[in-house]
Amino acid sequence: MHVFEAVKIRLLNERKKVYVSLHSFLKRVSYFYLKYLNILKQKPEEKYYKRRLISSYFSVVLSITLVLFLIGILGLLLLNSKKVADHFKEQIAMTIYLKDSAKEIEVKQLHKTLSLEVATKKAIFITKEEASAVHANEIGEDFMEFLGYNPLLNSIDVYFKAAYVSPSLIEKIKTNLENYDYVSEVNYDQPLLELLDENIKKITYWMLFASLIFVLVAVLLINSSIRLSIYSKRLVIKTMQLVGATKSFIRIPFIKTNILMSFIGSVMALLALSGVIYEMNKRFPELQILNNPLESALIFVSVFFLGLGITLISTLFAMQRYLNLKSDAVY
Repeated sequence: MHVFEAVKIRLLNERKKVYVSLHSFLKRVSYFYLKYLNILKQKPEEKYYKRRLISSYFSVVLSITLVLFLIGILGLLLLNSKKVADHFKEQIAMTIYLKDSAKEIEVKQLHKTLSLEVATKKAIFITKEEASAVHANEIGEDFMEFLGYNPLLNSIDVYFKAAYVSPSLIEKIKTNLENYDYVSEVNYDQPLLELLDENIKKITYWMLFASLIFVLVAVLLINSSIRLSIYSKRLVIKTMQLVGATKSFIRIPFIKTNILMSFIGSVMALLALSGVIYEMNKRFPELQILNNPLESALIFVSVFFLGLGITLISTLFAMQRYLNLKSDAVY
């Protein structure tokens, strides 16, 4: 009898467990079914507004990404324009031709003096034999065969540090070198140096002007995108005000949303900028972009906080406008 009751109780417990599991399963199925029905029953207006909201967010993020990416590229060019200018300046050589009567000790002393100068990057002594071999290779024939002698002179090619390459300073060095008795002639590409110096100044001024324009455009574009995004929610803002919500309470969700969009846009812009920096370092290794990570970090931090700052200020101004707007002016 006791065994029968125990089996009966056990069966009742098992049946209860099955009922509970079945009830839980049916509850979940009904939840998802009702949710699916709600999606199907959504009004066309709701779907339209949802699509419009997503489109608004996407346009804001895209605007922030493109603008910050362009500012990052400009900053990269600004920081590396000096390297490019220095690279070209240091390719200009001053050639000092020495007389055949010059003594070996005088030539060595001059070469050593030039090498130790603060303005000198490197000084290379070239014998007349080496010079004739270079000329023969350039013109494709040995001119010494029909001349019978080597008309070239021993020379010293001097390359200067970029900071000292200016028409006035190079001309002064040339004048001093021509005072040596054993120096036959001093030559350098004066028109090229003057043109390079003039163009570098022009490019620097124009790039600074372009930087200011780009920052202004960035502010206007990001501000315009955020204002349009907030404008589409002006009715929500005014409704919240009518039911008693404070201004700070209304601002917080909008600030959080726009800061999040700015963060996403900034990260996307920095990822694209990283790809550009990697490609530039690969194609132009002489710029040594990655050798100074502080410059790249400065650009990244500036772009990131510029995006966040513009977004925050634009959001605050746009919110203030619609919060102070009268109910009649909303429509």
